[in-house]
Amino acid sequence: MRDAKKAKLDHPIDDLIASRWSPYVFADRPVSENDLRSLFEAARWAPSSYNEQPWRYIVATKKDPQEFQRLLSCLAEANQAWARHVPVLALGVVSLYFERNGKPNRTAQHDLGLASANLLLEATKRGLSVHQMAGIVPDRARELYDIPDGFEAFTALAIGYRGEAKSDDDLGKRDLSPRSRRPVSEFVFTGDWGQSFLG
Repeated sequence: MRDAKKAKLDHPIDDLIASRWSPYVFADRPVSENDLRSLFEAARWAPSSYNEQPWRYIVATKKDPQEFQRLLSCLAEANQAWARHVPVLALGVVSLYFERNGKPNRTAQHDLGLASANLLLEATKRGLSVHQMAGIVPDRARELYDIPDGFEAFTALAIGYRGEAKSDDDLGKRDLSPRSRRPVSEFVFTGDWGQSFLG
């Protein structure tokens, strides 16, 4: 299925980016601690405004079922339904204020996204998959993990090996469906809004 889901490109890009996608069906196979260390090392080296590195991650694996259930409970119900099968879950947390001066950091979420993008590309290189989620319950995460003021749980990540999707269930159908993206001409502008930069 990896080749079937590979991006149909209009312009050449690195194969790592073209082959990355976010499955719902994951294999019942643990992720090694060494791989996880390298994923978060990749996140560590993401760029950020003033090098603030405003991201934090809270991680749980199925190796510790109690901690896994604790983190799973911070996801929206629709995400819990499929993410309970994933070997590793993480919450992406942002620092909302600059350490350097205490002012609001309006790029904090952007920088968390960059860190998570580094992580998922490293995962893809290692044969792993990452499914990022916006559907979380930030207040529950704050309560369960004692997240301090000035920080906010913002996203979640499911990390593992892609499973065998089946066409007779809803999640499998999602994984088997073709990928699509709007063309570059629809989101890269010059001059007036909507005027394509690249024709």
